[in-house]
Amino acid sequence: MIAALVGFALALAESGLGLGAVVPGEMAISALAAVADGPRGALALGGAVALGATAGDHLGYAIGRRGGSRIRGSRLVARLGVDRWDRAADVVQRFGFWAMLASRLLPVVRTVMPVVAGSAELRYRAFLPASLIGAVAWSTLWVGAGSGIATSGVLDHPEMMLAAAAVGLTGLLGRRLARRRRTARTAVPAISSTSQQRRSADDICHRRSMSCASQVVTARTTGEGA
Repeated sequence: MIAALVGFALALAESGLGLGAVVPGEMAISALAAVADGPRGALALGGAVALGATAGDHLGYAIGRRGGSRIRGSRLVARLGVDRWDRAADVVQRFGFWAMLASRLLPVVRTVMPVVAGSAELRYRAFLPASLIGAVAWSTLWVGAGSGIATSGVLDHPEMMLAAAAVGLTGLLGRRLARRRRTARTAVPAISSTSQQRRSADDICHRRSMSCASQVVTARTTGEGA
């Protein structure tokens, strides 16, 4: 019972409170499933995780509906990238149900997509089945993975668990590092473009000032000659 409550809270925080943008919840869900009390415990955990996930989706959808287009100018969107937000909104508007369903299996994206769907005014009759089906699929996948680990006997070998945890942590850190590098590469051309625009503006102003000075000198020379 406690594991089911913890699973519900984790899924809700992962999907609706932004936890998934920092730490994906798959590992925690699988860990709970690995120590679940038999098939009934795993089944209860799976149902609780699915309910928490769809509840988190609905929370994000409500935030998007209430905030509307104002969310685009928020700090969260600025951190994620306005271009990414616009692309996500375009995908939701074009594909609706299928965009929501596919996003459930993508880390970070599934945390933001319900808010995008609400802000883009995706119809609830398309949002609801996508959220329910996606939540059940996500829960089944990762609760099933944890149950499989438990039955495989890996828990009897702590060294294997440590190795798996090290691999998972390395992958997580590598993904975050790659994301930062992509952000830095995107920022460099923007800075370069801004610098070039400033230089062009300075050159234009300098040329205009030189032209004006030349006209003044010519006018004075003409006046003195007259």
